[in-house]
Amino acid sequence: MIAGMNPRQPYPTDLRDQEWDVITHLVPDAKPGGRPEAYPKREILNAIFYLLRSGCSWRMLPHDLPPWRIVYHYFRQWRLDGTWELMHDLLRGDVRAASGKQRQPSAGVIDSQSVKTTEKGGSVATMLASRSRGASAISSSTPSGCSSAWSSRRPVCKTPTGPCSC
Repeated sequence: MIAGMNPRQPYPTDLRDQEWDVITHLVPDAKPGGRPEAYPKREILNAIFYLLRSGCSWRMLPHDLPPWRIVYHYFRQWRLDGTWELMHDLLRGDVRAASGKQRQPSAGVIDSQSVKTTEKGGSVATMLASRSRGASAISSSTPSGCSSAWSSRRPVCKTPTGPCSC
């Protein structure tokens, strides 16, 4: 809950108390001598998890979460200082230890897939090559066998006998 505001309805992405207890020691403390924090770190994390799960943009965070600029600031700061990587590594180790495995994996699997493309253009060249020059659903429904061909500036309708007025 944000100070001075009514409690909000929880989102499905919000941290539960048990989850918060597990990661609270991994969240960096405020820097000494700086401004007092206006928003609790738990709400910052709730906003980040909401954004990641919903796929919304930063500016579209709901108004009952901290402002997007503050949320983005913490997200970026924690990315740059390695907080996210540290959280991931420690939590992965906890999960592995809980399942009876060593904290660090002993092997890894790398899977790669090659996609062949042409040297110039990739998918654009493929798209251009696959375009049909014959009748399409649009041109087959036009009267007198007329088919539109696009010039560089405006559409020009051509028939075997020359331009038409369709």
